[in-house]
Amino acid sequence: MIKLCDIDLGAKEKLPPKFIDKSGVGVHYTDAFIKPMNTTLEDGTRTSCKRKGLKIILAVGTKRGEGLLRRIDVSGDPVVMLHAALQEAAKGAGIELKITESEVFVTL
Repeated sequence: MIKLCDIDLGAKEKLPPKFIDKSGVGVHYTDAFIKPMNTTLEDGTRTSCKRKGLKIILAVGTKRGEGLLRRIDVSGDPVVMLHAALQEAAKGAGIELKITESEVFVTL
């Protein structure tokens, strides 16, 4: 497993009810969480993660996958929704993603 990034601990401050979010899926939290994932790995592989509406797009090198923030099918909790969407995107890209309390790891 290769360390992708550290999790921005300030992202949790953007969760409802502390932060007003009319989306119902925590888009402000999602954007703050995935921002550090736009980086370059130690071996020079470029990684990016972005949100377009409810779609999460994860790219590691030439591998790319998409996941959806699903409130009804997964959970009403934005943290659980995001983790499920990231796992779905990683599976689509053919990589493994591990999210701990403070870091994100990737296996190519």
